[in-house]
Amino acid sequence: MAFVKPFFDVGLFSNRAEQQQQFWTEQVGLSLDHTLKLGGGVLQHRYQTDAAVMKVNVARDPLPPGSDGPLQQVLVACSGCTSVESLRDPDGNRITRVPPGHRGIQGLAVELQVADVAASSAYYQQVLGLTLQAPGVLTCGQGLVFLQQGQPANPSGPTPLAATGLRYLTLQVPDCDAAYAQAIAAGATSGRAPVTLGSTARIAFVIDPDGLWIELSERASLTGKAV
Repeated sequence: MAFVKPFFDVGLFSNRAEQQQQFWTEQVGLSLDHTLKLGGGVLQHRYQTDAAVMKVNVARDPLPPGSDGPLQQVLVACSGCTSVESLRDPDGNRITRVPPGHRGIQGLAVELQVADVAASSAYYQQVLGLTLQAPGVLTCGQGLVFLQQGQPANPSGPTPLAATGLRYLTLQVPDCDAAYAQAIAAGATSGRAPVTLGSTARIAFVIDPDGLWIELSERASLTGKAV
């Protein structure tokens, strides 16, 4: 699978609009790039670090509570940060500020708790096209995914995408339909077939073996072509 930028993005859902915006600007120290309307009363506030985007999706209507899923922590490389600082956002999500280059982190990195590190490593390489850097560490360009062995977060299956908490990763691809078809052919579970979001992007979702949603996004501003 090919990518059109050397980072993945991370998405969360929340009902706490003002608190989340204050957290990301004042405590984490990221600037708001812009806000998108996703429909259904959901606004996506986009905070950028390097070319990676933290997507803070704030819903107007009450969201169901998200269970403790595989996405355990987001690590944010912050300019001017000189030491590791562990934070909790208004919904209790683990967010850690790190100096750029700490553990090799630039932009955003994530820690995933998985039932089988070897199986998840194989999935992310063979199905999604990430590169194995070291045992339990994968890269999407400069974006790092750290896998940690643990119990299945959701033994009964994945929870809905739109629920409170850290919910998904976004891989920016040149062709959403082709990437989705390739992932399904390689054994991915479908989360949502490709759809077009106005003139902004064409997106689809697959779900990893531990229930994490993975967005495959063909964003017009990155591909240079209409969707």
